[in-house]
Amino acid sequence: MTVMTRLRKLAPVLALAAAVVFSTGMLQGQSSDRAKVLGAKLICMCNCGQILTACNHVGCTRSAAMLKEMDQRIASGDSDDLVLQSFVQEYGEAVLAEPPTHGFNSLAWAIPMVAFVLGLGLVVVVIRNWRHPAVPAAASGPAISPDLLERGRRQADRDTDE
Repeated sequence: MTVMTRLRKLAPVLALAAAVVFSTGMLQGQSSDRAKVLGAKLICMCNCGQILTACNHVGCTRSAAMLKEMDQRIASGDSDDLVLQSFVQEYGEAVLAEPPTHGFNSLAWAIPMVAFVLGLGLVVVVIRNWRHPAVPAAASGPAISPDLLERGRRQADRDTDE
């Protein structure tokens, strides 16, 4: 059996092993559960908009570099807040997966709740109006004498007969 034949037989096995390594994130350098938790709080800065630990772009060098930097900071004993703050200083607040809860960003947390409450109130008002429709009031005004009413009917009959 030649070397090329052996390589051809091993190619599917090697491809499967490479796929497993890439899909499990073993090449991204995540060494601990702490790195996975912190990585879930950050966005990959390769403009994919995905969570750092879930960036699935083949060959994404940005996520690999960010994860490597995170592992180095964790290995040096930095706290979670210090690691996250260092990424915010380097990339800006856009690197955070969820906006901070202070300042102008607090609107991002408040608006969905306010919109839900307003929508729920609107639904309640609409349902109440459907269940209890408004009853039109009877027309009121001066009473019409029977003679005047009869005269109007005769006039209408004459006008429609023509």
